[in-house]
Amino acid sequence: MRRLLFLALPLACLAVPAHAATTCAIGRPGTTERAAIGDTGRAMTIHLPAGHDPATPAPLVLLLHGSGSTGAAMLRESKLAEAADRHGFIIAAPDAGIPHDTGFVWNIPGVPTVAGRIPGPADADDVAYLGRAIDWFVRRGCADARRVYATGLSGGGRMTSWLGCVAAPRFAAIAPVVGLRAGNPRRDDPTRPDPKTCRPAKPMPIIAFAGDADRTNPIQGGGAGYWQYTMHAAETRWAALNGCTAAPTTRWVEAGVYEERYTGCRNGADVAGRITVGGGHSWVVDNDAMWAFFTRHRR
Repeated sequence: MRRLLFLALPLACLAVPAHAATTCAIGRPGTTERAAIGDTGRAMTIHLPAGHDPATPAPLVLLLHGSGSTGAAMLRESKLAEAADRHGFIIAAPDAGIPHDTGFVWNIPGVPTVAGRIPGPADADDVAYLGRAIDWFVRRGCADARRVYATGLSGGGRMTSWLGCVAAPRFAAIAPVVGLRAGNPRRDDPTRPDPKTCRPAKPMPIIAFAGDADRTNPIQGGGAGYWQYTMHAAETRWAALNGCTAAPTTRWVEAGVYEERYTGCRNGADVAGRITVGGGHSWVVDNDAMWAFFTRHRR
């Protein structure tokens, strides 16, 4: 059974300069721990995979929780730690920066949270925080900067999509879950993404997961103000951003799950959407398939 440990180290002890030793020392392999991240004043839940070699930087997956939840709860719900143990990647499951109910929500500029409020300048900058967290893992010799990935559920899926829009150089691939977006909805026509709000600096490989019975973030569009346009509209927009030239294909990947895929993209940055028939607003993910997609991409 994995052990949950809590580190109570001072922030100063965890702030590691760029010239520090490169042997990863943030926990024991096969454990889930909570650690403060440098001088950010924020902590996150971290899972080191079983068999982790502290002398060799490992792939890093950011796991972003849904609105009103926490990183620790997301790690439990996704069961991603089991896949991490099989495949050897580190999981970083942070808490978002805006408190909400018993958890937190992510700051996506210009987009209302589930509380109906658009984040303001006084709210935490989650994009900057996640970038500093990646640097923290890399400086400590734990993470391979070429193999950093992001996934997340619902509000965390929208935040994952936002990272693809505004922080593409930091990530090798992303996997939004019930939350694929390609920028904010247009104000004059919310059934389409606003191209001005998503201009990634490089092609972004994407595999997205959703259920066709999701009533919270319906793939058919509609829903809350942050949703509106369809999942298909998001896929086609990302395909255009990635310069995909081949005609999209649809195939069954397993019983009850079909995939829409766009190929012939710049730098091999395919866009894939996997839909679970009858799936709802939950972690509808084959974790091994997600990792198989991730592992084909490096930055």
